[in-house]
Amino acid sequence: MPGPLAGRVAVVAGATRGAGRGIARALGEAGAIVYCTGRSVRGQPSPYQRQETIDDTAEMIAAAGGTAIPLRVDHTVDAEVLELFKRVNAEHSRLDVVVNSIAGEEPMAGQWGWFWTIDLKDGEAILRQMMLSHMITAKYAAAQMIERRRGLIVEVTENDLMMAGGNPLTQAAKLVHKGMALNMATELKPHGVAAVAVTPGFLRSEKMLEHFGVTEANWRDGGKKDKNFLESESPLFVGRAVAALAADDRIMAKTGQLLSSWELAREYGFTDADGRRPDWGALKIDFSGEAAFLLDYMRTGARIQLDWLDRVRRKTEQFLDQLPP
Repeated sequence: MPGPLAGRVAVVAGATRGAGRGIARALGEAGAIVYCTGRSVRGQPSPYQRQETIDDTAEMIAAAGGTAIPLRVDHTVDAEVLELFKRVNAEHSRLDVVVNSIAGEEPMAGQWGWFWTIDLKDGEAILRQMMLSHMITAKYAAAQMIERRRGLIVEVTENDLMMAGGNPLTQAAKLVHKGMALNMATELKPHGVAAVAVTPGFLRSEKMLEHFGVTEANWRDGGKKDKNFLESESPLFVGRAVAALAADDRIMAKTGQLLSSWELAREYGFTDADGRRPDWGALKIDFSGEAAFLLDYMRTGARIQLDWLDRVRRKTEQFLDQLPP
């Protein structure tokens, strides 16, 4: 398929559903050869026990005229990830884009609660699935990209603030994804490789469509339950955000940054599959359905975060001034 990414090679880790599937499709749409990896294949579903598979994702890309290779990989297993990147190198001798979208909707992390009330019995497994898998994947991706002195690593996260919803395990994982992009960018910059964190807005993942009792064909009906849903985006929208970043020759100017699909749409001009350009950042969010205690929690968190960021900025500027020129 001709496009701005024609001839480039991408690996989307966690391409089974949600943002990962949308990103894989958008990269294929832009002309990249896309390796779709994950644990869910036909006849051998992941522990999520959902119907989506990486085979389905690859077929969607192929049906649209793109090139995709589905490979079953458990990204928490070092040896499997190493073999994945060895295969990519053997088959194409290049690696341009790697997207970490693993465990975005990890069922084990679905509980809500304060850090002193949540059940931590699956804590180690959750952090392995949501955090260590990303680190293992980025490790082997970076090693190949450094050799060619080019490439982009994308951490898919939640929210463009230093916070996330859910329970403390989920919050910790999402914060790590943002911090990983920041730290990787610092180490990779001398090698010409970029790393960023990207968040979608209100994502119409398969699970979210089920929650609202709608399909992609009639998703607007979900606005009757929550009018914020009318500003939601399909997974393809954040996918096109990643594709736009991958095609940008000046990507190093954004390395280390925490970016959003809606901000990138404003900059690059892409639209969602239906031609809309949802802008979660411009929406006056309707919080009328939220409990008072939750609104207080969010206000408190935002204010503390602002103070924290101000202090960190001042200290960082002082440290920078101390460094020799």
